[in-house]
Amino acid sequence: MFKINRKILAYFDYTLPLLIAPIILLSWFLINENNEFLGSKVLVYVGVGLLIFVVVFLIPMRRIPWFIVGFYCVNVAFLVLVEFFGDTRLGAQRWLEIPFIHFTFQPSETMKPALILMIAYYVDKKPPPKNGYKLLDFLKLSFLILLPFLLVLKQPDLGTALVLLLMSFGALFLIGVNYKIWLTLAIGVLFLSPILYANLHDYQKKRIVDFISKEPDYQVKQAMIAVGSGGIYGKEKEEATQALYRFLPIATSDFIFPYFVERFGFVGAIGLFILYASLIFHIFSMSYENEKDYFLKVISYCIGLLIFIYSGVNIAMTIGLAPVVGIPLPLFSYGGSSFITFMILFAVLENLLAFRYKFVYNHTSFSKRAFSSAG
Repeated sequence: MFKINRKILAYFDYTLPLLIAPIILLSWFLINENNEFLGSKVLVYVGVGLLIFVVVFLIPMRRIPWFIVGFYCVNVAFLVLVEFFGDTRLGAQRWLEIPFIHFTFQPSETMKPALILMIAYYVDKKPPPKNGYKLLDFLKLSFLILLPFLLVLKQPDLGTALVLLLMSFGALFLIGVNYKIWLTLAIGVLFLSPILYANLHDYQKKRIVDFISKEPDYQVKQAMIAVGSGGIYGKEKEEATQALYRFLPIATSDFIFPYFVERFGFVGAIGLFILYASLIFHIFSMSYENEKDYFLKVISYCIGLLIFIYSGVNIAMTIGLAPVVGIPLPLFSYGGSSFITFMILFAVLENLLAFRYKFVYNHTSFSKRAFSSAG
């Protein structure tokens, strides 16, 4: 008979699902209100996401480093395959089709958990010294980060590529890298920025130029009208004309935040900010569970940064404070790939917390022994 160890239930973090659930419910409410068919698909994504959460939660992450390395390598191989066999949509080659069942998926999405786990594995294997990582270790970690970054950038998918870059190096900054390396990088980026800009695709340059020198484009204008028309407390469904009459483009996806503000107003927006801020700070707080557990530190830093970057950029672009890029609002915008990616990451985080009773950590990677009482 299957029996759940009580220690797993004792160490499981119940605050995390309590913070996630309101965001998902609000998302479903808005999407279903706008399009009942998409609302039904959201419920399917939630069901699939919960199933995947349970499966990933039960994988013994700390015991199978070979799986982490293999998962990373397989996802890099998928990104390479996209270059030769990828499905092209709207001018971007980002999808792979699984033969016979005609199901497509985006390898850049599964690359996020793969990269996070790979960085966590390396850092846990070789924790940073007192003054932070020196050049050799930093270069090794940078290679692990830049390889998928360049492959995703080639698709082209500048938004996702930058998210991978900022999340990964942001986590390294929090973990500890010698300050001289960051100073050198900052100077290098400053001098190389004209070259980097020159190598962008034409549509990417246009977005930057339009953002700096012109008025907001149609999408952003309609989004700003929706945000302003929401007022303090928002409008009823029948009065939310921006979404009702389809003036607001893709109101259920990348531009769902303006739709939310039109419906729930300034008060609703503040409530949503508080939800996201609470979720991010709670995830960051998990890094203090065990000072020697660098695996958990990296995972919590990366997930917290990922949600912060996604939500910050998405909201900023919909109100005209950043160029428009294809970055969804985490757990809120319609889309199965992004939702399932976050479910995988939350499952990994809960796994590290719930099963920690089995291990005693020291400075050596994956060094552990089972408590005799754990069975």
